[in-house]
Amino acid sequence: MEDFAESLLKKINAPSDLRQLKLEDLPLVCEELRQFIIEQVSNNPGHLGASLGVVELTVALHYTYNTPYDLLVWDVGHQAYGHKILTGRRDTFHTNRKYKGISGFPKPSESEYDTFGVGHASTSISASLGMAVAASLKKENDRKIVAVIGDGSMTGGMAFEGLNNAAVNNSDLLIILNDNNMAIDPNVGGVSNYLLNISKSKPYNRLKQDVWNALGRIYKLGRKARRVVQKTEGAIKAALLKESNLFESLGIRYFGPVDGHDVDYLAKVLKDLRDIPGPKLLHVITKKGKGFKQAELNQTVYHAPGKFDKETGEILDCECVLNKPPKFQNVFGNTLVELAEMNDKIVGVTPAMPTGSSLNIMMEKMPDRAFDVGIAEQHAVTFSAGMAKQGLIPFCNIYSTFMQRSYDQVVHDVATQNLNVVFCLDRGGLVGADGATHHGVFDIAYMRNIPNMIVSAPMDEIELRNLMYTAQQENMGPFSIRYPRGCGCKIEWKQEFEAIEIGKARTINEGSDLAILSIGTTGIHTSRAVKSLEKEGYSVAHYDMRFVKPLDSELLHKVGKNFSKIITVEDGVVQGGFGSAILEFMADHQYNPQVVRLGVPDQFIEHGTPDELQRDCGFDQKGIYHTAIDLLKSDL
Repeated sequence: MEDFAESLLKKINAPSDLRQLKLEDLPLVCEELRQFIIEQVSNNPGHLGASLGVVELTVALHYTYNTPYDLLVWDVGHQAYGHKILTGRRDTFHTNRKYKGISGFPKPSESEYDTFGVGHASTSISASLGMAVAASLKKENDRKIVAVIGDGSMTGGMAFEGLNNAAVNNSDLLIILNDNNMAIDPNVGGVSNYLLNISKSKPYNRLKQDVWNALGRIYKLGRKARRVVQKTEGAIKAALLKESNLFESLGIRYFGPVDGHDVDYLAKVLKDLRDIPGPKLLHVITKKGKGFKQAELNQTVYHAPGKFDKETGEILDCECVLNKPPKFQNVFGNTLVELAEMNDKIVGVTPAMPTGSSLNIMMEKMPDRAFDVGIAEQHAVTFSAGMAKQGLIPFCNIYSTFMQRSYDQVVHDVATQNLNVVFCLDRGGLVGADGATHHGVFDIAYMRNIPNMIVSAPMDEIELRNLMYTAQQENMGPFSIRYPRGCGCKIEWKQEFEAIEIGKARTINEGSDLAILSIGTTGIHTSRAVKSLEKEGYSVAHYDMRFVKPLDSELLHKVGKNFSKIITVEDGVVQGGFGSAILEFMADHQYNPQVVRLGVPDQFIEHGTPDELQRDCGFDQKGIYHTAIDLLKSDL
């Protein structure tokens, strides 16, 4: 910002500074905050649209509430950039999502204003209710608790579990429903349609405003007058919009909808709501990407656009480069359409990530056979199980980190019935800048202990296609295929399908001094490390295992008999993961090699680029090479 030195934003180092300003100053603060976010994110990629959409709401909240004593919980956290900037992180915001910099999501260890660690959807109501109960038990009767949840997160079942409990608990809790009709992709389902009906009901909105004004005018006249207004308000709701009783039928007072970009009015409404006890919900209408034309017009792309020109909106680091391998997600999306054209039993399922998973390709070409079920991973799995029970073959595409949310359904609804649901786990491994909440590092460990489950990971795009082809054959049962974010290594990836024998590994390189067993795309780093080792005069065998379960027992018997030194490499946790499976095999068959496991250690890994994080964990090319050298020399 050219005049940043003279700006109001420059003077705000904490919300207490914001609260020193006059109400009429808030629109200028919002303008400066919005431009600051655009400036920063254009150069340092992050989540743009969601944060632009809640600028006014963020300013009004911190202006009205006594944060950090009053507790503010953001759902997911995509929208929390303004919150971070106003709470003492303006001057470090240029490090957002960078290695050793601040997190892209609210993080309690980073700031006392980040009251709860978030990253996954639909958690804010439950967490805030817990905080409200704690405040009550601790006699902190003046402490206010606010949850900010988007309409996308409201499609998750956990949000409704929280609402249900909030009503009977009767705690003093404000839920702000930030309604922009978008998650990352457009929202789907009955909840979305219901909220849209509320926001479009002009008679309801007009009379609701009259009632709100009346409540404000006679509030000071006492409880009796207030009860009269409340009854009138309820009658209007019932008469004009029966659907508006969804929240109130649960015992949660509903207010709104209100304009989420009128900061003066928002501040006044929030001030009034502070004095109304019990659970209540304020419905706020916003526009994702507000204030940046391109982000308003193309909300999915500008959710997290990468680097862009802040003047024109042109995206500068587009990954669609000629002669560059495709993203794994696009290989999945195109391959699924090919397979579905060959097999009419195939259907596709995703929980609110059609663009991120590339299931949108199938949704465009075969809309009756591809399903976006909203942010509802548990439902996605059991929905898939139901279709599989009736003879269909669902390809259920869920990010690895989000599959954790549906573990019981994988075990109980799919595996116990041995149903042929194909779990395509996108974003497997260390994903990068999204950090600990989004790394897909647990799936190998949590899938391999489930009976009936086939657990696989392709080394490259061709293997991904062939594993998908293999998984849709007859009587395959539960089948997990995990692959990473980003591009692979094969420019010429579209080849004829070839079935892969279940549990059969692939020999990449023969050798006699050392055996390296890799799973998934860690095989690419391993192959390069092996070439460097051969230049040093070592003879190193490399096996792309392809399957964690079942393991290639024939190959492992050969390895156990012929090698005294083994390295396992995986882009997942070493506790209970692929390396553990190899150790178990060797112990079970009374082999006693020296085994070094490379992978993610027993700790939560922070954010950074995948290369930086793999280097820290020791399974990048150099890490594999140096581990091999140390092991080879260990008995000299």
